Amino acid sequence: MDCNTGIFEEIRSLIQARNSKKAYVRSFGCQLNVSDGEKIKGLLKQSGYDFTEDENDADLIILNTCAVRENAEDRVFGIVGSMKSLKELRPELIIGISGCMTAQEHIAEKIKSSYPQVSFVLGTSALNALPALLLEALKGAKYSEDRREYDDFSQVCEQIRESTFKASVPIMYGCNNFCTYCIVPYVRGRERSRKAEDIIAEVTQLASDGYKEIMLLGQNVNSYGNDLSDGLSFPQLLRRLNDIEGDFVIRFMSSHPKDASRELLDAILECDKVAKHLHLPVQSGSNDVLERMNRRYTVEKYLETVDYLREREPSFSFTTDLIVGFPNESDEDFEATLELIKRVKYDNIYSFIYSKRTGTKASVMEDKISDDVKSRRMRRLLEVQREISTEHYKRFVGEKMRVLVDGESKKREGYLTGKSNEFIIAEFAGDSSLVGSFVEIEVTEAKNWAVIGKIID
Repeated sequence: MDCNTGIFEEIRSLIQARNSKKAYVRSFGCQLNVSDGEKIKGLLKQSGYDFTEDENDADLIILNTCAVRENAEDRVFGIVGSMKSLKELRPELIIGISGCMTAQEHIAEKIKSSYPQVSFVLGTSALNALPALLLEALKGAKYSEDRREYDDFSQVCEQIRESTFKASVPIMYGCNNFCTYCIVPYVRGRERSRKAEDIIAEVTQLASDGYKEIMLLGQNVNSYGNDLSDGLSFPQLLRRLNDIEGDFVIRFMSSHPKDASRELLDAILECDKVAKHLHLPVQSGSNDVLERMNRRYTVEKYLETVDYLREREPSFSFTTDLIVGFPNESDEDFEATLELIKRVKYDNIYSFIYSKRTGTKASVMEDKISDDVKSRRMRRLLEVQREISTEHYKRFVGEKMRVLVDGESKKREGYLTGKSNEFIIAEFAGDSSLVGSFVEIEVTEAKNWAVIGKIID
């Protein structure tokens, strides 16, 4: 679809005549969704809209939804339901739904049949169709939708980024892995990689604009380029991005352990701009559970990746995702997970109690574990991880650390917070003028959630 269309001019004329120029955009879920929300704002800006943080003050409301968990969908339906009264008070209010929820046929049908306050539904691969749907709504259409997959997903005209120094850059969309607990392949589609030259051009521009952190996004960035006949592999892409001029750090997520090749690990270690941190979701420390999750690696194979990086860079940082209480997870399975986190010594874990997701294979698996058992296991997991973090963070005490300053501390006045190259939270005294810049600190103390330091002049 052509971004340079006369639709924008027609929209601007209509909203000017109606004096309805305020838009409210709310994104739920992962960083890819946040990035999509920034693109939606870019299209709305071109259409002539200003933005408000108050939905009650908006002339246009777009909810950019997440479908990873059913309670996330229930939450959105609750919000949409509450907007019925807003629509009744202001009939010209336009409400749109976008994001992963819309990719499910039964959800799209439910919105159409049960929520007449919704003016349009926009699919995850059809962002550039937003102006056309918006124009229809402005002209009086009661309901319209576009959930088709377009080939031009790689580009969007403009992006209103939430930060002036940190930027997310999607490099691929979709997933081919079909983990038994995950809905993503069904709502985001199969893997589609952006062209390397488009990614390189975008990162080059961001570096030129002074952005300090570039986060590369994809459901499995390690498989980037597999669908391109003449494209770069992910390790090759990292090396190309590393050669771009500028002072910035490159991060990425998420990585699937089965695709963490030695070529990738070497690129991480050898590229000076690539962070010395790897978010490598393991999900469980039990091979039996991993097999039922369809993860396609073993604990032993996973540990080969950890050991290879730690042998060459002893302070290398790992974070991970863990699911507690996968259907029929035994006591032995859970203990294996505890042993794994003790062995790896993660700097942080993102842990979740398993929740059934309709539409996935795991949702029909027999599960005899009680919610009480799952909750006890989660508490034990977090307790063990706190002990690991407190001890493992001590490796940085007395060391120098380069930190990108994120903002002012919410805990102590006069202090700043940021993340190090290793993705460790750091807190230190400093002036707010340093936000958005790199500083070097000396670490003086280790907590279980962060390190404390002082800026080196």
